[in-house]
Amino acid sequence: MTIVVVEVTRVIPAADSVLNSPNSLKIPLTFFDLPWLRFNPVKRVFFYRLNESTRENFHSFILPKLKLSLSLVLASYLPLSGRITWDPNDPAPSIVVSPNDAVSLTVAESEADFSFLSGYGQRPVTELHTLAPELTFSDDSASVYSLQITLFPDHGFSIGFAAHHSVLDGKTATMFVKAWAHLCKQHLEEENKVNSLLPENLTPSLDRSWLTGLTGLNEKMVEVVTTMKGRSLGPIPAKELEDEVVLSTLVLSRDDVERLRERIKSQSPSQYLRLHVSTFVIAYAYVWTCLVKARGGNMERYVTFLFMGDFRERLDPPLPATYLGNCVFPAGSYKRKAAEFGEERGFLTAVEILSELVKGLSSRKIETILEEFRAIFSCKGESSQFGTVAGSTRLGVYESDFGWGRPVKSDVISIEGERISMGERRDGSGGVEIGVCLKKTEMDKVIALFNNGLQN
Repeated sequence: MTIVVVEVTRVIPAADSVLNSPNSLKIPLTFFDLPWLRFNPVKRVFFYRLNESTRENFHSFILPKLKLSLSLVLASYLPLSGRITWDPNDPAPSIVVSPNDAVSLTVAESEADFSFLSGYGQRPVTELHTLAPELTFSDDSASVYSLQITLFPDHGFSIGFAAHHSVLDGKTATMFVKAWAHLCKQHLEEENKVNSLLPENLTPSLDRSWLTGLTGLNEKMVEVVTTMKGRSLGPIPAKELEDEVVLSTLVLSRDDVERLRERIKSQSPSQYLRLHVSTFVIAYAYVWTCLVKARGGNMERYVTFLFMGDFRERLDPPLPATYLGNCVFPAGSYKRKAAEFGEERGFLTAVEILSELVKGLSSRKIETILEEFRAIFSCKGESSQFGTVAGSTRLGVYESDFGWGRPVKSDVISIEGERISMGERRDGSGGVEIGVCLKKTEMDKVIALFNNGLQN
């Protein structure tokens, strides 16, 4: 797929930002941020259908509105325009925002099939990756956020972002896009009124005073992270994208979820009431068993799967819902045998495990986050399948309306193998959209197992 780059520009936060002095803003990374320091960027693409998106209309009207509102929203989300640095005299890395720092914005055009790329079927992941930008890295510096807007003439446009996970978790990254969309739509509706005020639910909190007294935990997390790559800020090299790898979106309707819930109840009536059978647990357990069965092979092999739980409300005192940064706690099931999930009772087994992990989050002590990440890193090479979840059914990604309607599709494209994405259904009817990224031969098996399992 050919992408023509029209321009690469820098968007600076609006002049009324809090950084109105020649000094830099410095925000230390927390123990919730540090584990993600070596990970590759999180990438997501939003597709917006707009049949009147001619080149002239796009470049003279739509793009200027997107740029203006981006500059305005960055005034509240300053860390996104900065860089991660690790001063030799500092025990841990920090986000540093200096005057004139900016977010890189690439503007491009594509003649590819918009409907195909924004669909739910199998799409080459290499083509989707051309719609998202890259972050810049060196041993002593890493950019935080970058954007790409791609026009599909007469069909629509896409907005793709790359975000450094040690600065943003899924909730924060989605909140930023919704805040940007809010300001853009507001300026469309009130042409002569420039107002950069955000509603409370989209105004980020940069306060990290809650870290007082937790220095020792930070130091231990730095030790864990530096064992992987020293003090270098470059990510661990990612696998090269292969042409035969495709991304597909599987859908569980509200009725599907209810039928699966009834299946759990019929298989284990005695303990059903003690299980936590949320949509998340049901969807993850079901897809995980499909992934294990599709891989096949030696069922005595070790497999691991885990997820990240939002910990904002579980801290004492709780963090603001709009806290800008990572605040997720890992919970996982490590080195289980594939046979446990490949047999007839496999789905129920996965539900039971996930149920206990979710219920256990409420009683977890913050200090145990260190042991959990150590377990993740140590078992990664020992498990033949390592499953994780990006996103959540509670993020509201389809609420990002810039003034030309809600996105027709949104995909997390930085997933591959047993890492899946999860989000709410666009039509608001309940259920869940699940992104899966595999080689086509394996994807065909997963889709067949997924559909047949629902029919049976």
